[in-house]
Amino acid sequence: MPTGHLINRVTILGTGLIGGSFALALRKNATGMHISGWDRAEVVSDAHARGAIDAPFYSELAPAMKNADLIYLALPIAVTLDLLPEIARHAPAHALVTDACSTKIRIMQSAEEVFPSANGPLFLGGHPMAGRELSGLAHADAELFRGNTYALIGASSDQSKPRISALVKILEKIGARPLWLGAPQHDYAVGLASHLPQLAAVALAGFLYDRLDENGLPITLAGPGLRDSLRLAGSPYSTWRDIVLTNQDVLSAALDLLARRLDDLRERLASRELEADFDAANELYKLLHSL
Repeated sequence: MPTGHLINRVTILGTGLIGGSFALALRKNATGMHISGWDRAEVVSDAHARGAIDAPFYSELAPAMKNADLIYLALPIAVTLDLLPEIARHAPAHALVTDACSTKIRIMQSAEEVFPSANGPLFLGGHPMAGRELSGLAHADAELFRGNTYALIGASSDQSKPRISALVKILEKIGARPLWLGAPQHDYAVGLASHLPQLAAVALAGFLYDRLDENGLPITLAGPGLRDSLRLAGSPYSTWRDIVLTNQDVLSAALDLLARRLDDLRERLASRELEADFDAANELYKLLHSL
């Protein structure tokens, strides 16, 4: 049944990987909701045909949000920033608006400007740590959020607001693990734990690609270890452009520090001191797999 009757009608703006997965997760774990979707005509039509949404919208934005209790933005960062003023104007006064963007400082700054009224729609920043290297509705999965952290951006006092409490219950129903953070804290953490690994994979893949010979070496001798290391290299630039642009300071500093760490490794190649680096890496590996 709908959660506390506060969120019965959901509108998802962007029915690709994240938005489509959220719709499918609601279908499976929070039954009884009416789900609308807004996207390009071919994308939202596929979502409707797949049964992820009840009502497809692909032209004007305002009709898609009419009567919505929850408006879920699963769009690129730049598009979200462009649309926030229109969403704030047309969202029902009782609605909770939340996003799934991968950086939060710019989003929260914009939201604070266009959602000023205490009596109007409420905005809550969010970021599910549950992406894949392949985007699009074809890769959407009702289980995408299960077991993964879901960052929520706001003050501790926000947690007691009824609309936000209702969303938290929904996130828990679909298997996510809500975690409250500030926007700068979030962008720093994901810059190191998510965005830096993506750029490191791009750098390693580019390095190897430039050295392919006529026999495909060295790739023809690659085992599963390289495939695991380069999984993120399959992610397209279009997915990462806005993320990199809105987290440049963190990423620039992180790349400098990583470059210094690589220099340290080079200096230790003939030294037993290299063992300490392996030990630290092994401990982090164990920690990641214990979460």
